Amino acid sequence: MAWNLQFAAVTQTLSSQDPQAPAAPPMPGAAGSAPADVAHPKGIKSYVRRAGRTTTGQAKALEELGPRYVLEYAPALLDATAAFGRSAPLVLEIGFGMGEATAHIARVRPQDNFLCCEVHEPGVGALLKRIGEQDIHNIRILQHDAVEVLEHMLAPGSLDGVHIFFPDPWHKKRHNKRRLIQPPLVAQLAARLKPGGYIHCATDWQPYAEQMLEVLSAEPLLSNTAEGYAPQPDYRPLTKFENRGMRLGHGVWDLVFTRR
Repeated sequence: MAWNLQFAAVTQTLSSQDPQAPAAPPMPGAAGSAPADVAHPKGIKSYVRRAGRTTTGQAKALEELGPRYVLEYAPALLDATAAFGRSAPLVLEIGFGMGEATAHIARVRPQDNFLCCEVHEPGVGALLKRIGEQDIHNIRILQHDAVEVLEHMLAPGSLDGVHIFFPDPWHKKRHNKRRLIQPPLVAQLAARLKPGGYIHCATDWQPYAEQMLEVLSAEPLLSNTAEGYAPQPDYRPLTKFENRGMRLGHGVWDLVFTRR
């Protein structure tokens, strides 16, 4: 799982006004609100759309397998049974990178359905390529902002699990606000879990692990399955990036919380 995964929106507003710059003319509308003619004002994003090159194999997978495995985003509740062609436990993954761990988990857990969000097109193509090569049928992909997917496509109590592996740690302190794991998102995720459902996060950046533990522990709907960090669940594989980091002496922290 590439550890520059950058995904989902965080519900905060970015202010970058230069105090030395001349004052801008007043905008129409209520104080503190977006102008009336701006339908979707910009806010902080915790992901960046990468400009990486899509390979020939990824492009072929997008063309041939995309129509079957990539779902269209729509601001309407998802019919998971229709989307997957069966009724099964539903697990949401946010930010799957190049899909290495995602494909592995889907293979070792064929009884579950995996709804996977990623905005990076080469990553979507790479996972589709794995789906074709490994004959995987229990994955569906949404190439869309996971926060909007949560808000508009997933009903409360509809998820059996959530996976967030190695999200971008946004190392610089001034960028910490862009981290995906923040109280508003965790509250949304918890509300969409069934009782007994779980959230599994993993990171190789200790300050982010500490923030994850603090935020998840503060959510009243969630309960930690461990005293602090959890043992690595056997379904999550070690990726090549993780193995490289471990050879360099880097740590990895897993957190698993369940819905009360």
